Amino acid sequence: MGSEAEIMIRKPKILCLHGFRTSGEIMKKQVVGKWPVSVIEKLDLVFPDGPFPARGTSDVEGIFDPPYYEWFQFNEDFTQYTNFDECLAYIEDLMMKDGPFDGLLGFSQGAILSAALPGLQSEGVALTKVPKIKFLVIIGGAKLKSPSVAEKAYSSPIQIPSVHFLGETDFLKPYGLELLESCEDPLVIHHPKGHTVPRLDEKGLESILNFLEKIQKMLPDKEEK
Repeated sequence: MGSEAEIMIRKPKILCLHGFRTSGEIMKKQVVGKWPVSVIEKLDLVFPDGPFPARGTSDVEGIFDPPYYEWFQFNEDFTQYTNFDECLAYIEDLMMKDGPFDGLLGFSQGAILSAALPGLQSEGVALTKVPKIKFLVIIGGAKLKSPSVAEKAYSSPIQIPSVHFLGETDFLKPYGLELLESCEDPLVIHHPKGHTVPRLDEKGLESILNFLEKIQKMLPDKEEK
């Protein structure tokens, strides 16, 4: 039998948002397939599909099997979005149905979206029916560029703990660095790869385990309703 303290501990429940034109199943393979059991066993991970079937070619064709999904659509310079409000409503529905969730983990488009949600939530324009997001895990992220959305998402610093994976050869790295400027409590894990969910080296593993220990201490013993 474990001690009473061990019995009370619950795993942080995390909504995982996949990259553009991939899927929840692909994201699961990218995270659970690459990260060690010592990390995965501490987490309650949920991997939904985005709301919209892919409207064009996926970069992972030939690597991962379809179907592929996207969270929302955008113009060439990423400054105008289509179906963004529908995307926010869809995520809130997911969180009400499968939650409550403690944090978000996102990759690529999912990371960009995840990093914007706490600000949109605090401004009262998204996720108003669910508990506050307590932490973020951002892999290959950036800021949203739409002026009308960005104004609300980053009007004040992101005050919750966040961990950011920055790839040395990731085309989004400069934008990931920009995102850090809007975060009050960021932990940065560098890796030598490009735009991918990286494996964890010894230093990265130690960093993420320390981060999760910090998160665990923040969590209420019972789930919020």
